[in-house]
Amino acid sequence: MIRELEGIVISETPYSESSKIINVLTRDAGVVGIMAKGAKRIKSPLRVSTEKLTLGVFHVYYHEGKLSTLVSADILNPLLNIKTDIIKIGYLTYIVELASQTAKQNGSNDIYAILKSTILKMESGLNPLILTNILELKMLDFLGVGIDLDKCIKCGNTKNIITISGDEGGYICSDCHTNEPLYDEKTIKMFRLYYYVDINSITDLKISEEVVDNINTILTEYYDRFTGLYLKSKEFLKTIVN
Repeated sequence: MIRELEGIVISETPYSESSKIINVLTRDAGVVGIMAKGAKRIKSPLRVSTEKLTLGVFHVYYHEGKLSTLVSADILNPLLNIKTDIIKIGYLTYIVELASQTAKQNGSNDIYAILKSTILKMESGLNPLILTNILELKMLDFLGVGIDLDKCIKCGNTKNIITISGDEGGYICSDCHTNEPLYDEKTIKMFRLYYYVDINSITDLKISEEVVDNINTILTEYYDRFTGLYLKSKEFLKTIVN
């Protein structure tokens, strides 16, 4: 039986002279391995639609837990704005790898939905770093290491919050503060907004460079300390952005 799967190609591996196997992070079935017969041929209708980082709808002979076979594919959005910019490609590669690794630990369909929304907003021209940080923050709950943004991580106090620490893992109040870096009120409030915002509702991202950099620093520390993830795409992104 043919099944329609919406998703994004996260990897492609050559198979024989003319075919390849693609792994697709899908909306409804997690990560699915698909045999794309003849897709390496220059004139194949499957060639472009099976390239890595392609967002599309894949019609397959579906076999749960086994390799499915591709029948046809339709590109949902060619992502030309992203794919003509090496820095944006770096961000796209990273968020796709992060989402796919998260999906392997948590089967929620929301992971793909968040990823797709982030990609389309990035394609529309919105700040890729801010969008990436929003996605990173939202992925933490699925990874089982969500940040508590309601009270001091040390004592539980809900008042007199003066900073947020990626190394400690959350808000810190004035009574508990020791040597943690101090961030301004705008950074603390915006960090919380990142977590709760509906990505689909974002139309503009006018945030000061200082706040953006602060939040990125906090999230980088948090991921390094609590997630246990090492993603090659993150290291590549650092080399092209810094």
